[in-house]
Amino acid sequence: MPEVPAVPGTPGLVSAVEAAFAGDGVLAQAVAQFEPRAGQLAMALAVAETFGEGGVLLAEAGTGTGKTLAYLVPAILSRQRVLVSTGTKNLQEQIYFKDLPVLREALGVPFKAAYMKGRANYLCLHRLDQLRASPAVPHDFVSMVDEWRSVTETGDRAELRDLPEDSSLWHDVSATADTCLGNDCPQYQECYVTRMRQRAAESDIVIVNHHLLCADASVRQSSYGEVIPECHYAVLDEAHQLEDVATQYFGIAISNYRVDDLVRDGERALNLGTIEDTDSNIRRSLLRVDDHAREFFGRLAMARQSRGSFGEERVRISGEWFGDIVDDGLGLISGLDALQHDMARRAGSGTGGSVANEDAASLAQRAGEMRESLSFLLEASNPSFVYFLETRNRGVFLRAAPIDVSSIIREQLLDRMRATILTSATLTVAGSFEYVKRRLGADDANQIRVPSEFDFTEQAILYLPKHMPAPKSPEYGEAVAREVLDLLLRTEGRAFVLFTSYAMLRSVRDRVELDLPYPLIVQGTAPRSALLAQFRATPNAVLFATSSFWQGVDVVGEQLSCVIIDKLPFASPGDPITAARIEAITAEGGDAFQEYQVPLAILAMLQGLGRLIRHRSDRGVLAVLDPRLRTMSYGRRFLDSFPPAPVTQNPEAVSRFFAG
Repeated sequence: MPEVPAVPGTPGLVSAVEAAFAGDGVLAQAVAQFEPRAGQLAMALAVAETFGEGGVLLAEAGTGTGKTLAYLVPAILSRQRVLVSTGTKNLQEQIYFKDLPVLREALGVPFKAAYMKGRANYLCLHRLDQLRASPAVPHDFVSMVDEWRSVTETGDRAELRDLPEDSSLWHDVSATADTCLGNDCPQYQECYVTRMRQRAAESDIVIVNHHLLCADASVRQSSYGEVIPECHYAVLDEAHQLEDVATQYFGIAISNYRVDDLVRDGERALNLGTIEDTDSNIRRSLLRVDDHAREFFGRLAMARQSRGSFGEERVRISGEWFGDIVDDGLGLISGLDALQHDMARRAGSGTGGSVANEDAASLAQRAGEMRESLSFLLEASNPSFVYFLETRNRGVFLRAAPIDVSSIIREQLLDRMRATILTSATLTVAGSFEYVKRRLGADDANQIRVPSEFDFTEQAILYLPKHMPAPKSPEYGEAVAREVLDLLLRTEGRAFVLFTSYAMLRSVRDRVELDLPYPLIVQGTAPRSALLAQFRATPNAVLFATSSFWQGVDVVGEQLSCVIIDKLPFASPGDPITAARIEAITAEGGDAFQEYQVPLAILAMLQGLGRLIRHRSDRGVLAVLDPRLRTMSYGRRFLDSFPPAPVTQNPEAVSRFFAG
């Protein structure tokens, strides 16, 4: 590890942080509505000590603590380059555009900041030039991007407010990892990704998200360089999401979409003349890859249906699962190998060993990477991975995911840093950090638990209905619908109803929508951001949603006065990754249910319940309809982890709460 400049002495940094948060300190003078909070100061001092002494700190900061300032102030005062990674782009932008400008003025410390997103968020100038010559692309889209290009400094698609989130056209001009030519690109110096990295390399505070953080670690693991500039101090906010993101990025995958993109980009290069193909060898190779891919992925989808797993999104597989489909996979491997060699020959060599044709070299590399991935996936023999097939709409994805990412997180993220802060509102289970320590490879971490600043005894009540059938009972859906309708009438709408499955969502919606006198908004009818905007703008609205709304969603005020959860959010034991992790814990002699499934469900539940109280003036009802909280022994672990709100089984108490 390179020599790292020392942080100002720990006592000095701690004193500076303490002074900043004092009642008459610089934050009180510069930050609107700032008030000293004991929990915020305790966390800030723990962060300062960790920056000064090194190591890992687990910091659970309950809602209302102000944890963002609690880590940003020590980060700035440390005078080091600090990497801040968040779970969402929204929090990235809040830190960069809202919090840091205020702190720059308040603290009087000169610092530079940059925020980085994944390359697919940025315009690729080289691909735009290629697209402009293609008659298949709508002229008005190219004109819109050209007009924006003339004024944008970042090339970040977030600036294109009129471009739909799910626009397929953006994919044709974005700087994807597969299509990037790197240093060989003729637009390298003007490239928005290059400029983003240059800004980050010159900055003291570098703000990324967990997806980019893990992508960078994966690139470093493969010895392909780096995405994020070298940092020795890091804050990982919303750290409860880290295991899932790491599982995704350190896995291996190939899909029909990815192969389709390769074939399409190859054909486009031939049609535009950027790659010569005088003997049509490349065109034949592309056609061969396309034919083999259609046969292979088509047979994978059919095999799922014929083997009775059509209704499941993800199905666990082994090498034997493929049967004679493996021959189609080998045919695709052979086709990718031939395409790689054909493209490599066209790439040639320029002067000084440079690449003569960058587009051909890029396509050759992509074909080779896909060949290697597919070979690994067809063997399905590495015991450290779980292999599965996933289908979404027309997409067929063959994947392998690491069963345990704790050692990966420790080696690729934590051990690379001199000091790391892992923070979230939900890191403990019944007051213990043991679960998250094991899952994130942070066994030796120090820890601090800061309770919420909100008074849940006054601001909320927890409603647990008395007479509910077991969740597996045929009557459960009807009982949930009955309770949901009754609660929504008592709260006058103003609610999130969070489901653990789309099937239950649809079942309850069908039963209550005709009798519900309030506007009903249902996940899936529009992009998430549009649904949230609609909910905030619609008086007495009710939102029916599933997992993606359980976290990272803020609605302050009376507009959200009730959160109803249909069932304890246990991960399905039929899910390939969950099943493999259960097997691994059991094989080591552990109790997978108590050590893994219950803690995982508790943290998910806390995220869902955390949507309700976001401000000291908020009031509302938390309702959990699952009777297992009362009837099963593990229910006590859930209740011991919940906010300290009064518990009632009487629906009339809900009405009295709002009347009061």
